Amino acid sequence: MKLQRKNRLRATALGALAVSGALVLTACGSDDNTSGSTGGNGGKTTAASNIKCDDAKGQLPASGSSAQKNAMDLWAKNYMAGCKGVEINYKSSSSGEGIVAFNQGTVGFAGSDSALKPEEVADSKKICKGGQGINLPMVGGPIAIGFHLEGVDSLTLDAPTLAKIFDGKIKKWNDQAIAKLNTGAKLPDKAIQPFHRSEDSGTTQNLGKYLGAAAPSDWKYEAEKKWPAPGGQAASGSSGVAAQVKQVDGAIGYFELSYATSQSISTVDINTGGAAPVKATSENASKAIAAAKIKGTGKDLALDLDYTTKAEGAYPIVLVTYEVVCDKGNKAETLSTVKSFLNYTAGDEGQKLLTEAGYAPIPAEINAKVRETIASLS
Repeated sequence: MKLQRKNRLRATALGALAVSGALVLTACGSDDNTSGSTGGNGGKTTAASNIKCDDAKGQLPASGSSAQKNAMDLWAKNYMAGCKGVEINYKSSSSGEGIVAFNQGTVGFAGSDSALKPEEVADSKKICKGGQGINLPMVGGPIAIGFHLEGVDSLTLDAPTLAKIFDGKIKKWNDQAIAKLNTGAKLPDKAIQPFHRSEDSGTTQNLGKYLGAAAPSDWKYEAEKKWPAPGGQAASGSSGVAAQVKQVDGAIGYFELSYATSQSISTVDINTGGAAPVKATSENASKAIAAAKIKGTGKDLALDLDYTTKAEGAYPIVLVTYEVVCDKGNKAETLSTVKSFLNYTAGDEGQKLLTEAGYAPIPAEINAKVRETIASLS
């Protein structure tokens, strides 16, 4: 018994020493992260991550797209670790809600998976004194078509078949149209249960743009943020749709690749008419986004994406999430923080994190213009 007690005491002492050592390492790490400080955050660059905090301070409220939530969580965590005393409060809701909040003046910036409409730009002029809302492309990535079908791990679909599935025209997994695209697969005689977003969503709109462009005969709906087709089941946010697909056998739904990756959900390969079906990967989405053209004017950097690409290895169902800001007339109390934070997210370090999180970086040529525009915000 005495020997056991001695061993316990020794283990406790070693544990305390380990904790003490960890605290010392943490303290050293903190010292390294704040080296070069000139007092407060003014002009400070962190040695560990090269985040330039400038005059960032206080709280920065933002909201919108749930598509970029996982990226925004990473960015905010890293940025706040480098810029002490700054709080980035991003509320993941939907693109529609984010733009409403921006045009009501309650957030410093909004995230949206689709560019501002003309009427939304007009509304923004009430908040952006002497200016207007503009779109800064910040996050790219594939919209994965996730599915849950017991016994089936691999599935290929094309745009017309996807359109008919989400429009309720194809109802069974062993439908001839699906079987033709999946020769040799044992498809069950099971009902398809499609899931879509319940709220206004830029992800919904981008999927609609793809279906409308690549399957115009089978998808007759306008590409809007509100889900247009009858039937199906609704869930809130990309996380809600992913959770339903994960849970329900026979389900299919759409969400950003990061949700599929984090929850180990199988995704559909897309037959674009090219040499081979294309998998939903960050690299393949980048190939499609790289062909995008800037269609915005002035400081607005809205992009024109090619949803009908047949380029080898280019995954066509992509979205770009924009950070919506005022070109002029930003609130004085948050302007410095907006510029500092977005400069980080658009920088090399911030964009590198996207690939690791299942997103696709914005092409370098476009991203250079984004950084130039951020520097000019006033």
